[in-house]
Amino acid sequence: MPETVETVFASVVTRNPGEPEFHQAVREVLESIGPALARHPEYAEARIIERICEPERQVIFRVPWEDDHGRVRVNRGFRVEFNSALGPFKGGLRFHPSVYLGIVKFLGFEQIFKNALTGLPIGGGKGGADFDPKGRSDREVMRFCQSFMTELYRHIGAQTDVPAGDIGVGSREIGYLFGQYKRITNRYESGVLTGKGLSYGGAQARREATGYGAVFFAEEMLKQTGDSLDGKRVVVSGSGNVAIYAIEKVHQLGGTVVACSDSTGYVLDEKGIDLELLRELKEQRRARLDDYVRHVPHAVAVSGRTVWEVPCDLALPCATQNEIGGAEAAALVAGGCVAVVEGANMPTTPEAVRILGRAGVRFAPGKAANAGGVAVSALEMQQNASRDSWTFAQSERRLQETMRDIHARCWATAEEYGLPGDYVAGANINGFRRVAEAMLAHGVV
Repeated sequence: MPETVETVFASVVTRNPGEPEFHQAVREVLESIGPALARHPEYAEARIIERICEPERQVIFRVPWEDDHGRVRVNRGFRVEFNSALGPFKGGLRFHPSVYLGIVKFLGFEQIFKNALTGLPIGGGKGGADFDPKGRSDREVMRFCQSFMTELYRHIGAQTDVPAGDIGVGSREIGYLFGQYKRITNRYESGVLTGKGLSYGGAQARREATGYGAVFFAEEMLKQTGDSLDGKRVVVSGSGNVAIYAIEKVHQLGGTVVACSDSTGYVLDEKGIDLELLRELKEQRRARLDDYVRHVPHAVAVSGRTVWEVPCDLALPCATQNEIGGAEAAALVAGGCVAVVEGANMPTTPEAVRILGRAGVRFAPGKAANAGGVAVSALEMQQNASRDSWTFAQSERRLQETMRDIHARCWATAEEYGLPGDYVAGANINGFRRVAEAMLAHGVV
């Protein structure tokens, strides 16, 4: 990084102590944008970097709720409204024990540039709580969501801040959150949340969008070198919403996903993951992945090991942040991997990115590759505003067009700045430049 940018980064670390994920996300962007800063000195003069690294608003609140045994529980809720230069704050809610302010800020910071890359009028934000929905009854989850929304409702709105789902927040949780918002405000404001059920304003293909979008991006990467997904051996981490629909789209485009994972380990099925069985286990029974082998005798369950040890052509990390470190990256290189496409947010550490780059493995950062979810969320907002409803085919077509456009922006920007094939630089510079220009236009606010 240029010395002036290093000074800004040092200030970010000092002002935000004990938040390593946020520091990592900021450094990853700042390391890439030097060429843009050199070409646009007005960004430094207007202190764009300093302003973009400081959230517009951070809200932390208590979430008390009662479990099924009548015991009062207390969790902590968060909403970080990071940047609204391009439109209302937009980003998901994550319910997971690991959630704290640093996680939410890293996710919100990433969301600024991800949303900018879509070309749609949405700013960046993120939220969540250190609540674990696993093992909780529907009624416990409902009571938690109602308590969470009782505070959150005053900070959100269709023209202000539009949350969606993330890890631990699916259609069930969005439904409970929307119901409480409607009850408190006495308004049927469909556009206040995205990821809603189809029966009350949700968009076709929203559930599939992040996973599908990552695979569409991978397809564009391979096309760039005259290749395709057909016949490719693919490994996916995770077995939640993003992973399931990434697996589905890979299979539709001619690839074979041979392994996926959860918190217990991974399953290897050389004939290709049985998607319907995986859906049943994860979406209906909410079971552990090792149950898969009870139904598929030829499959192998491996506990306590990383799925990245499985040889593959294409890796799709779709679980959580920093799941691919140096050792995992080395294993992917040794296993013949030619491309890593992030379906999750920042699942690859800086060390791993360097190892992949030195080995010639193409790498697509999450802010570009997993932008499909927020892109279709913005389309859901558009449909809600016009009281319209699109078909699945319409939504999927718009998603594929958006991912193709994002790939083209990243590729062209990297070329423009003399960094051909560098998707990290292309994504960061393109997203940063779009937000910076909007911030300049708005003046010092």
